[in-house]
Amino acid sequence: MAMKRTAIGVRVHSGWGALVAVAGEPPEIEILERWRVTVIDPDMPGAKQPYHFVRECAVGQAEEHLAACAKLAEKLAHDSIRGIIRELEGIGYRVEASAILLASGRKLPPLAEILASHPLLHTAEGEFFRQAFRKACEELKVPVEGIRERELEKRAGAALGQSAARVQRRIAEAGKTIGPPWTADQKLAALAAAVVLQEKHRR
Repeated sequence: MAMKRTAIGVRVHSGWGALVAVAGEPPEIEILERWRVTVIDPDMPGAKQPYHFVRECAVGQAEEHLAACAKLAEKLAHDSIRGIIRELEGIGYRVEASAILLASGRKLPPLAEILASHPLLHTAEGEFFRQAFRKACEELKVPVEGIRERELEKRAGAALGQSAARVQRRIAEAGKTIGPPWTADQKLAALAAAVVLQEKHRR
């Protein structure tokens, strides 16, 4: 039996990500499963907010701590996504694409500037954990694409066409059958997954 196509959407927070797997053709998309993937060791000092933790450190010390946190985050993301891929394959679905929701997408300045700016600490941490998921997907040979949240609805309109509104309603109402948690995290991740799955199919 041929494997069915699926994509995974990811919305990231400090230390974890909400992941949703979506399959099917619009507007009849199918939400297969959702996961909360933790990418920190809660016992590791400063793991959840690594940039905040090193804001008073010298740049060299900060780099060492951030590198250690990144190595662990990437491993945990890799192991979790590998398990998710195997789980989906076990029920007949092949992961063909993934999407990670982005904030502004601006390029970050050098580390010394980040450490001197509280707003940039938050920005850098968001990008830090997105990178862990991105690298995990790349290592697992899953095509991964970043989509800015503010552009998601427009991107959905282009990818899903006349089905876009129906897909969004289907996602919004999915919590009634799936149950909690079904928050903005899961809804946005699901829509991003539906978008890249359809774009992949068109190519």
